[in-house]
Amino acid sequence: MPVPAPADKRFRRAHVAPSRKKRAWAAYGWLVARVTAGLALAMLGVYRGAALALSANALQITRVTVTGNDRMSRGEVVALLDGLRSENMVTANLETWRRKLLASPWVADAAIRRVLPGTIAVAVSERQPMGIARLRDDLYLVDQRGTIVDQFGPNYAEFDLPIIDGLSDAPRENGTLIDEARALLAARLLATLATRPDLAKRISQVDVSDERDAVVILKGDTALVRLGEDDFVERLQAYVDLAPTLRAQVEEIDYVDLRFDERVYVKPVGGTAGGRGQAAGRNQGSGARGQAAGGKGKVSRGSTQVSGRRGGD
Repeated sequence: MPVPAPADKRFRRAHVAPSRKKRAWAAYGWLVARVTAGLALAMLGVYRGAALALSANALQITRVTVTGNDRMSRGEVVALLDGLRSENMVTANLETWRRKLLASPWVADAAIRRVLPGTIAVAVSERQPMGIARLRDDLYLVDQRGTIVDQFGPNYAEFDLPIIDGLSDAPRENGTLIDEARALLAARLLATLATRPDLAKRISQVDVSDERDAVVILKGDTALVRLGEDDFVERLQAYVDLAPTLRAQVEEIDYVDLRFDERVYVKPVGGTAGGRGQAAGRNQGSGARGQAAGGKGKVSRGSTQVSGRRGGD
């Protein structure tokens, strides 16, 4: 007869359900791994796509257009941008290339922009020479700001510009220094006379050694005409009107000073103390609008020799 024996609980399998927290962490870790792998693949795809796009022919610079150039040829402008065509449209640093253009003395300003596909558009603004500066023993083209554009030579023979003296201040170790105040006086003088082409085309030389007194010499004339720092057109026109009368009285004129409203001062070449003339000026009427008469007066280089009033006596 079988005898029942109690089961040994030490060998009984426990029927305990696994922890829900452990299952949740396992699922979360698997999700994170999948998301991370997906992001990595996406980033790899973006990187490969960007690399492919950047290397595409459509984004390679293959053409450079130039506008605004007059004195400079297109080839000269493109030569300043040597190497740009080998760069990428997106990654090219256009500001760096713009600075290379501005390094040319002929370029006053420049703008560069991208034009897809593969084109870089360059617009330049060139400096406009106002005259030929005599600096030491050399001649240079200078613009309205006194910036030296280039050394004057036969290749610029087409420029019919006045010679400008007196622009140079005390030279420095790094070269000749252009005095800004003198350059401004010369620019104002020439810009004002440009409103009267008949007078402007007669200017042969300008001297701005004194920043408050612009002195000019006309073509076919040897007299220094002192115009001061304003009323350039009126004063030069007064000299043109008075010149025949003055020449009749003074054979060789050193200078004519028109800086004073009521008087015109004339100094003969080699003049000495004595000899005073009166010149009736621009208020008298049409024609020569002036008379000269003898008298007595002062003599000194740079001051007055012959004085006269502009207007009838």
